[in-house]
Amino acid sequence: MNQAKIGKFIAELRKEKGLTQEQLAEKLGVTSKSISRWENGKTMPDLSLMKPLCNELEITINDLLSGEKIEKPNYQAKFEENILNTINYTDKKINKIKLIFKVVIVCILLLVIIVATMFALDMNRIRNNKQVIFSTWGYSYAPVIDLHEEKIEIAIKEYLTNKSDNEPKHHESEKGFISFKTYLLEEKDRNKKYNIYAWVVEQKYYLENDEIKKDSGSSIPYKFIVEYVNDEYVVTDSRTPRDGSLYVKDMKNIFPRSVRNDMNKVQNDGTIKRLNLEIEQQVNLYFHK
Repeated sequence: MNQAKIGKFIAELRKEKGLTQEQLAEKLGVTSKSISRWENGKTMPDLSLMKPLCNELEITINDLLSGEKIEKPNYQAKFEENILNTINYTDKKINKIKLIFKVVIVCILLLVIIVATMFALDMNRIRNNKQVIFSTWGYSYAPVIDLHEEKIEIAIKEYLTNKSDNEPKHHESEKGFISFKTYLLEEKDRNKKYNIYAWVVEQKYYLENDEIKKDSGSSIPYKFIVEYVNDEYVVTDSRTPRDGSLYVKDMKNIFPRSVRNDMNKVQNDGTIKRLNLEIEQQVNLYFHK
């Protein structure tokens, strides 16, 4: 079935009848756009419109499907050919509809899978007390702020401060200041016991004739053991490597390899400078308050 030929045939007959596309459309109860699409060969008239269209153009359905007026000697052969072409055209149209239907179903299934995946990800994050990623569920969720790491660092600072305050003083106004960088917080017993690996800078200053002076200081790696006892975090033990030839051996025994690798960079990556700067700020605030 040659749609382009049929469309051209319809247009020629319409013009022979002196009809515009709008007038023919009005007679058939369709839009002028439908007539235009027929004549351009883009679509075919529906089966229900073929008889009324042929009546208006004064042709047979056989003529319409052939795209030309058929002479009687060829009428039967052309008729059979048009029936086969019509069946083939209908099959193609049905297959096209089926294909569109399948594509729509696949798209819907993909959308359902994507939405279900998004929902599962968010629910998993909610169960783990994390911020949701998507906001497609009609509500938002913000996890409860977890301050246990900050509380552990406070416990370490209090431990180091108390340790410094209990050491013998060389000057009456002497005060110890601590700054540290945590490299790894290792949970050993869920919410109860932790190993914390940190680099600690400790310095002592005193005031003499309104001048701030440094007494002593250290810059060493620490392993802290922190436990959650009676609703608070407490440092129950700490270890540092021994000096001299035992330093390397103790570092291997106390600290994981990844932590040791990071600690080897403290002099070059700005860690010591930052920790010293923090202590300078503490000193100025303390003695100038």
